[in-house]
Amino acid sequence: MTKSDITQVYPHVVDLKVAKCPCANDVALLGFILNATYNGIYIGLSFSGFWDYNDTMWYNLTDTIYSQLGEEHTELSVVDMVLTNHFLVILTSLGLFVSGDLRYPSSSVLTFTRADFCGFERVDYVKGKLWYNEKCFANREHFEVDYVTITFERNRTLSESSSCFYTKEPFHEWLPCLPHILKGMKSFPSTVITFLVDQEHSAGIYLFSSQVGHKKSTIASVSILKNNKPGLKPKFPLFVFPSSFSSPVGMVFHPRSHFLYAYGNQVWLSVDGGNTFELLADFHDDIIKNTYHSFYTSDITFVSQSGNVYLTKAGLTRYSKIGSISNKIFTLYYDHMGFIHKLTPDHFEADVSLRTFGNSKGIFGQAPDMGFETALAPQYITLKEIIFYAYVPANEPQENIYTKKFSNMHLGKVIHSRKTGTAYIRKVLQHNIPDGFLSSVIAEVIDPFGIEEVNTSPCLSSSLSINRTGNVFYELTLQSQTPGTNSSFQDLDIEKTVVIPGYSSFLIISVLDAKNALAIATMPEGVLNNMTFPKDSWFLYNLGHRNGRMWSIYAKPCNYWFQHDHSLSLNILKYIDLGKSRTLEVKVIPNTKGVRTLEIPLLKVIVGNANLLEVKAEGSFDDTDSYIMKISAASKALRQGSTSLALVVWGASTECFVTTVVPTLKNSCSYLKSMHHIPSKLIPLEDWISGVHKDSQGFNMIKTLPINYRPPSNMGIAIPLTDNFYHVDPSKPIPRNLFPKSKRSGKFKQCANMSTREECNCTNDQKFSHAVAFSDCREKVPRFKFPVTQYPVSLEIYSEDGRIPVETPYLVTVTEVNKRENWKLKHSVPDNIKKLKNYLEPRLNAPVYNPLGLNLSIKGSELFHFRVSVVPGVTFCNLVEEFQIYVDEVPLPFPGHTLIAVAAAVALGGLIFTTFMFQIRNIHPSDMCQKLMRRNKVNLSNFSMNQMAHRSKSE
Repeated sequence: MTKSDITQVYPHVVDLKVAKCPCANDVALLGFILNATYNGIYIGLSFSGFWDYNDTMWYNLTDTIYSQLGEEHTELSVVDMVLTNHFLVILTSLGLFVSGDLRYPSSSVLTFTRADFCGFERVDYVKGKLWYNEKCFANREHFEVDYVTITFERNRTLSESSSCFYTKEPFHEWLPCLPHILKGMKSFPSTVITFLVDQEHSAGIYLFSSQVGHKKSTIASVSILKNNKPGLKPKFPLFVFPSSFSSPVGMVFHPRSHFLYAYGNQVWLSVDGGNTFELLADFHDDIIKNTYHSFYTSDITFVSQSGNVYLTKAGLTRYSKIGSISNKIFTLYYDHMGFIHKLTPDHFEADVSLRTFGNSKGIFGQAPDMGFETALAPQYITLKEIIFYAYVPANEPQENIYTKKFSNMHLGKVIHSRKTGTAYIRKVLQHNIPDGFLSSVIAEVIDPFGIEEVNTSPCLSSSLSINRTGNVFYELTLQSQTPGTNSSFQDLDIEKTVVIPGYSSFLIISVLDAKNALAIATMPEGVLNNMTFPKDSWFLYNLGHRNGRMWSIYAKPCNYWFQHDHSLSLNILKYIDLGKSRTLEVKVIPNTKGVRTLEIPLLKVIVGNANLLEVKAEGSFDDTDSYIMKISAASKALRQGSTSLALVVWGASTECFVTTVVPTLKNSCSYLKSMHHIPSKLIPLEDWISGVHKDSQGFNMIKTLPINYRPPSNMGIAIPLTDNFYHVDPSKPIPRNLFPKSKRSGKFKQCANMSTREECNCTNDQKFSHAVAFSDCREKVPRFKFPVTQYPVSLEIYSEDGRIPVETPYLVTVTEVNKRENWKLKHSVPDNIKKLKNYLEPRLNAPVYNPLGLNLSIKGSELFHFRVSVVPGVTFCNLVEEFQIYVDEVPLPFPGHTLIAVAAAVALGGLIFTTFMFQIRNIHPSDMCQKLMRRNKVNLSNFSMNQMAHRSKSE
């Protein structure tokens, strides 16, 4: 679509939906949700994280969707979208559509199939929602699978199986979320708000909402998945949220982690897969409608229906208000580097205020004051520790009391006095006593708070007596010590706090006259009645709000630095093979100027699936008060899977760039792990290309195989029986193909159905590969003189950690892929290896060898192709290596050598027999030869004399 085409859609957009690739968050889609006056599916694609509006490519998928419906309908619009690892799922007002596999497009136009839900119509689809647990499945394992859920905002009817459906990749079969037995339960008329699949535990997590009469309840339940279906019995007891969580909206996993958030008018956090939840935030009448997540920085942004924006970090139990959004139509989006973007129909606004240590939230305006409209009463415990009590007037309406109380949002923040003084809030307390103070915070003084002076509060020039009046109030009376001193209470002293070291503080709530004021005590149990405090022994602090709030609360600047070992990545992936372990080391460096560092662990370790790996953590402080933790994870069972390992700096400010690191640990085989044969003599690549590499004796150690070559069989060189061809050229004849058995065997692989070698498209890597799968391409092989004796079969395992030799417990089997014989292996068999060998060989039906000191001897000729495999049960990896040896300059093969020996023996035997017979018959061949020679001489003499006589007559 052109820019002018998409511009025509802007006036009809009522909302936006964004979906991003789980493994590459800079690849994202933006969908327009339209009103009833317009029609179509319009989606924008960005490969650069929506930084520039002009870089977005817009597509009109309306005709593609209509082609699945069979006819055109009106009021077609996007409702929701999910982009999984391999598929795009679009919920529209006319149904749910799933794309083909994005890895293998069948055509230049993306195709979709429609999922049918019996009984659901347009009015249901426009209220539907898609739910997805975002996981990156790059280098995907067999146990990794995507799930998508759709929920409809209505209770099911008798003819419908459910109002919630889920499916796994490739998203063809949609199943009801609820087990069958729950369908007919009338005692629990609940609605499924969300159903998520926890891949780490193979469990399904429900968020239910039910109403019985006027009573609403919200419940979380976890069921184990068996054959990808939720079981009837819950994994844990049901978790019942308090009645204050009255407007649940949804539930979401933070990407690539095990942090589960349930949100609505409150936000709850679960770190144990839905077994328990902890209250993170209470927004009372305001409701969180959407959440936005960055796996890179662990940012989580909550946006309420009133436009307020709140920020937390994954795993932290504190949050901050970071601003508000005035746009009516917008959505937020985190790119792959943790920058947050505000997307609107006609422009994108990226936050470029990401500082070295801090969060990107400039698009929400100036950092807001998180204070509230009431007076604070300070109560010193020590010179560095102070309690601030929040005053709630007795006549405050019940529905407004929460606006005058500290909340969890204030944990970890800093109280600022307008005069001077700051204090770091370490703990938030909720209580019913003392009267007038329903909440308080324990804070650590960073900068001393300023006190009132006599020129602004003349009452300070007198002594002060305190008398109890009633159950709650105390009367403060001034007693002038110096005649003529104008000492009196003023209206400006209301909501100021009298602080007496060692005693309770008193918040002045009214001035009775010039000498008397009414106050409430912060610690009434410690007040001694009728006590008088002389001048300069009591002080006055102004943290009121009557004449403009004299205090404020802001987020604390980043107070911790996070240092990771040997890695620049914040969310790394580590593979742990069977019987192996991994060690991670992290350091938390305090940046707490003016605040003491507590001698308690600064880091919290949370394992997603503790049953998969054995995780141990050891932490200690160094001389610089930095906290160092070493975490080791070991593979403990013959079960593959993955788990997240969250490292949370629980005391960190939300202003920190890094507070949470979530490595992913896979109890599986690394895609970088492989086994390699180390040749006895290394040949440079340039020599392989040229085909010539001579040893010290001038012997060429590279053999260029004949075209369409097949190794001999046990029946002879001229009768190959293997299916493997080498150095294939389909345009050339096949040698050694005279016998019927040879004609029936032999199959081209990469060159099948090709007419020339060029059409086989053999790469250089395939031409030099030892793998039998690429034998068609293999041209040159290592060449050895006959016989090959004690050839060392040296094997090494390559991984991201380097190279290690293959030794016990990595026992191996060795086979010749062309089923040739005339080779033999020699290895050492200690007692422990012997037991394993005896155990494995009957089960594998193959000889098992110790790879350490393994030697090979060959007495055959031409090509031998060996495959070495590590036995199962000692690694998750399928470690297989192949190598080839061409044996040349061999004596005549069988039966030539035998036939020559037999012929020689027969000839020699015949000679001996003839001599024996001559001796028996008294025949002397030598005498016969002499007589014959004499006779020939006599005949020759007679002939010569006759010839001379004849010549003389003629003359």
